Amino acid sequence: MTILELRDFLDAKVFQYNNPQFLDSDPIQVPHLFTKKEDIEISAFLTSTIAWGNRKSIINNARYLMDLLDNDPLNFVLFHKESELMKLEPFVHRTFNHIDLIYFIKALRCIYKQHGGLEAIFSQHTTNKSTQPAISKFKQTFFELTHPKRTTKHISDPAKGSAAKRLNMFLRWMVRDNSTKVDFGIWKSISPALLSCPLDVHSGNVARKLGLLHRKQNDSKAVYELDSYLRKMDPLDPVKYDFALFGLGVFEKF
Repeated sequence: MTILELRDFLDAKVFQYNNPQFLDSDPIQVPHLFTKKEDIEISAFLTSTIAWGNRKSIINNARYLMDLLDNDPLNFVLFHKESELMKLEPFVHRTFNHIDLIYFIKALRCIYKQHGGLEAIFSQHTTNKSTQPAISKFKQTFFELTHPKRTTKHISDPAKGSAAKRLNMFLRWMVRDNSTKVDFGIWKSISPALLSCPLDVHSGNVARKLGLLHRKQNDSKAVYELDSYLRKMDPLDPVKYDFALFGLGVFEKF
């Protein structure tokens, strides 16, 4: 296929999957339970953090997590008592357990009280070319409190070579417009043009089959390579193609 034919093919797949029916089987349905900006972004951040493995398990555990936070994420983060953190002890999703969760809650409280919230950190450190430096700075800020060493693995860093799939997905949720009622578009301070594709095994394999990606590893260099192709097809909203690549891989076994 020529680049124009490939763009038309992927645009059709974006149209097919970027619609409310996508919510039925995707973890993004969890932050859609909320209406307040801070509740959306906190629930989205925590949901994206555990978004690996079986999708049904991700959704069930994310909903359980919201129940543990009294379905009032901002209020719990800002005003919880130390004794209330004890009720988080039953939580576990794969290698993410209550030790990690308790630190995440404490770190989020610091971010909202000391740094102006999640959006402020990411928007302040996004460059005129990319959100990837902001992800690296976010990890540094997130772990400025005394923390368990084991917990650091749950926040990725592109500067260390990671594709940072879950944080790029979180940013897509927050930044892309909500015209199709899938993503939220509540962070107006970051341009969708600067987002990077949430690269995982599914989107990576499809991208390679389509000639959009040649690097074999799913790492930060692969993200950069894929970005360069997707931004040629749509400079203003390149990450819309995440729907196409993911849909082709997961639903169509392309």
